[in-house]
Amino acid sequence: MTSPDARDRDDTGRARNARPRDAAGRPLPPGAAGVERIDEDVVLPPDEALREAQRLLDGGFPFHAHEVLEGAWKSGAVDERPFWQGLAQLAVGLTHAQRGNRRGAVSLLRRGAENLGAGASVAGRHGVDAEGVVAWAQTRADAVEAGGDLEAGSPPRLAR
Repeated sequence: MTSPDARDRDDTGRARNARPRDAAGRPLPPGAAGVERIDEDVVLPPDEALREAQRLLDGGFPFHAHEVLEGAWKSGAVDERPFWQGLAQLAVGLTHAQRGNRRGAVSLLRRGAENLGAGASVAGRHGVDAEGVVAWAQTRADAVEAGGDLEAGSPPRLAR
C-alpha cells in the first residue's frame, strides 16, 4: 500500500517530481497551479535546444532553460559536454539569482563560464559566441558579487 505522500515513480521505479513548479522552478504544493513544465528527460537536436533555451531565458524561465540544456549536455557527444554543461550552469546561475540566492548565482555563473570557455571550440559548431557569453557571465557574476541587482540586465544571447 502506498501513502498519499509517496513519490511519483516511473515504470523502472525512478522517482519523478510531478509536482507543479513556479516560474523559478520551485516545487509548489500538489494541486497548485504552476507554470508549464519541461520534461526532465527532454532531448532536442542541438539547434532546437539552443532556440528553446533562448526562448525560455528571454521569457524569464531560466530553470526551464536549464532542463533543456541539461538534456543536450547529458545526451551529447563527450567532446561537447563542457560546452553544454557550461550553458546549463549559466541557466542555473540565473535561477539562483531569480530565487535570491546571491552566492549560488555567483558560483554557478563562474563555473558555467569556465566550462563554456573549455568548450569554446564546440561553440562555433552551434553558432554560439562563447567569448561573448563567457564575458556576459563574468560581468554578471562580478555585479552580483558586488551587491548589484540580482535580476538586472538581459539574459545572454546564446546564438549569434
